[in-house]
Amino acid sequence: MAEIIGVRFKSVGKVYYFDPDSIVVQKGIHVIVETARGIECGEVAVANREVSDENIVKPLKKVIRIATPEDLNRVEENRKKEKEAFQTCLEKIEKHKLDMKLVDVEFTFDNNKILFYFTADGRVDFRELVKDLASVFRTRIELRQIGVRDEAKMLGGLGICGRPFCCSTFLGEFQPVSIKMAKEQGLSLNPTKISGTCGRLMCCLKYEQEAYEDLLRTTPKQGAFVKTKDGRGTVVEVNLLTGMLKVAPEKDAAAAKYYNKKEVRLIKDAELKMDGVDAELKKLERDT
Repeated sequence: MAEIIGVRFKSVGKVYYFDPDSIVVQKGIHVIVETARGIECGEVAVANREVSDENIVKPLKKVIRIATPEDLNRVEENRKKEKEAFQTCLEKIEKHKLDMKLVDVEFTFDNNKILFYFTADGRVDFRELVKDLASVFRTRIELRQIGVRDEAKMLGGLGICGRPFCCSTFLGEFQPVSIKMAKEQGLSLNPTKISGTCGRLMCCLKYEQEAYEDLLRTTPKQGAFVKTKDGRGTVVEVNLLTGMLKVAPEKDAAAAKYYNKKEVRLIKDAELKMDGVDAELKKLERDT
């Protein structure tokens, strides 16, 4: 077992573990820690606790100190600098005529590095841009190309449900989402109905997937051959949530009737077919 605290560096970002080094902290306060990027100021998301060794990657970096008022003022000053740097970078991008979209700018706490996040359709030769920015800011410059999901997380917005994006409000990390999930949940495979503002599959498809997988294990699939009180037939329609099946009799397919799944006996189940999924739909899975 090892004592840790969890720290995040963005409002809805990934939580990283650090060694508290005998410092006791409460959730919500800010601490100064050393990271791979340098010295950073982050918010405590997980107070002092012990976790098993297999859940951490050793060696853990130690907490330097609890953030002072001066440290917090420095963070605020960096936020102001980021806005100025954003505008400067936009001008430089236009000057070099680069096909890229600037999304965000981030100063490290110690000002030893400035990170510029951008999106682009392909590879971008930004070497001259980096030189130009370095001559202006006199510090290390890093340009980082991100995906459309990361862009949505950084910028925020409202989803088709009318609520703020899940990724920008409470999802610390993205989870893989596949077309198969939409198929298993009986959703329309219309891209406009199952994709988010980012253009990728909606993160919320993942939320109920385990429940649907459990229901699929106990419910005959469409195309399954079953036996009912009225004889044998083929399942032509399935409602997973209600457990109702529409079964077409073996001898008279037009006389289909509804049965509860408890009222039928499975003879031969069917497979979930993915052959109706075209390449355009598969593109929605990228970067997931």
